[in-house]
Amino acid sequence: MEGILGRKLGMTQIYGDDGTVIPVTVVQAGPCLVVQRKTAERDGYDAVQLGLVEARAPRRVPRPRRGHFDKAGVAPTRRLSEFAVEPDEDGAQPGDQVKATIFAAGEFVDAIGTSRGKGFQGVIKRHGFRGGRATHGSMFHRAPGSIGSSAFPSRVFPGVRLPGQMGAVRVTVKNLQVIRVDEENNLLYLKGAVPGHKDAYLAIRRAKKG
Repeated sequence: MEGILGRKLGMTQIYGDDGTVIPVTVVQAGPCLVVQRKTAERDGYDAVQLGLVEARAPRRVPRPRRGHFDKAGVAPTRRLSEFAVEPDEDGAQPGDQVKATIFAAGEFVDAIGTSRGKGFQGVIKRHGFRGGRATHGSMFHRAPGSIGSSAFPSRVFPGVRLPGQMGAVRVTVKNLQVIRVDEENNLLYLKGAVPGHKDAYLAIRRAKKG
C-alpha cells in the first residue's frame, strides 16, 4: 500500500535519543477501508480507492454514492482518495482495512493537503516584493510598480505577479521523515510542518523522490 488518508491534529515536539528537540506534526492516519480496487484490464490503471473512517459517520449520503459503498460492502465515508498499487491479484480487496502501520519510523513520505486560505493579499505578502522606500514622501510603499509597457504590446502578459487570492490551494510537502508510529492510536509523527489547518484532511504517501 502506497498511502493512507488522515487528519492533521497539530504540532508538538519530541526529544531524540541524543536529546535534540524535533518539531513534529501529529497526523491521525486512518483507519481506512478499501472501497474499490481498480485494475489495468477494467479501468486502465492499477489503484485502490480508500475511504477514511471517522468517529461520526455521514448522515446524508446521495443514493448513487451509497450504492458505490454498498457494492463494496463497507459503510459510507466522507473522504475518498486513490493510491497507486502494483498489479497483484492477491492485493488489497474491498473491505480490507488499512492502518498507520503501513509506515515505519525512519521512512520518508509526502503530505498532500489544502493550504490555509489567507484571503486577498497584496504583492508584498503574496509574492515577497520588497516595496518602495518608506521615507521622504516617496508615496510608493507597497505598490506593485509597472506591470507592462504602455505603447507595445499595450496589454499585460499572462503570469505577471499581481495582488489576488492567497492560499487555499493543493500543496504537496515532500520528503517528511516519519519519526514515530503509534500503532494503538493510528498516529504518525512527521518531522516538520504539513499543509492545512487543524483537523484538515491529508493524504500521506510514500515519498516518490529523495
